Amino acid sequence: MALAFISMSFNNPIKVVKTILKVDVTNSTVKWKGYKPTGSHEGTILLQSGNIELEDSKIVGGSFAVDMTSIKDADGSARLEGHLKSKDFFEVETFSTSTFMITDVETDEDGEVTITGDMTIKGITKEISFSAEVSETDTSITLISAVFQINRAEFNVTYQSKTFFNNLKEKFINDDFDLQVTIVVT
Repeated sequence: MALAFISMSFNNPIKVVKTILKVDVTNSTVKWKGYKPTGSHEGTILLQSGNIELEDSKIVGGSFAVDMTSIKDADGSARLEGHLKSKDFFEVETFSTSTFMITDVETDEDGEVTITGDMTIKGITKEISFSAEVSETDTSITLISAVFQINRAEFNVTYQSKTFFNNLKEKFINDDFDLQVTIVVT
């Protein structure tokens, strides 16, 4: 009898149920901020689509597509928005979408969540990690990242970058720019 119980245990493993939920793109945001010696610019970019994968109510994966043609400057500068969309920066006519694919989610003993994934901008993929807070209500799950930095030079965004040009003096734009992501799933 014990032998039968043991053999059945190996034949009927516990199934982990994975749930895939669609991101509410109208309530999700990507905020950016770029720096130069004389100041900074900031704005938003819209999510195009996305999903979150859950196992036992914990985020274990997901993917997101960002509509790069939706880059907005907080001050409403059409000139800056056009420049960010041009070949000097994100080249949105060729690369209209950037993506992020979650590859790992870790939660420490204090409940802090670290999300690691593959970010693709201008066809170049790099692994990045950031910390985030995840909250849940009866009707939604919200993931809010800490502000984290991306090095634009790693994605071949070259305009006035000291990585690519050494004669810029004080006319450079910092390679690192800030991102903060809010993902809402309802």
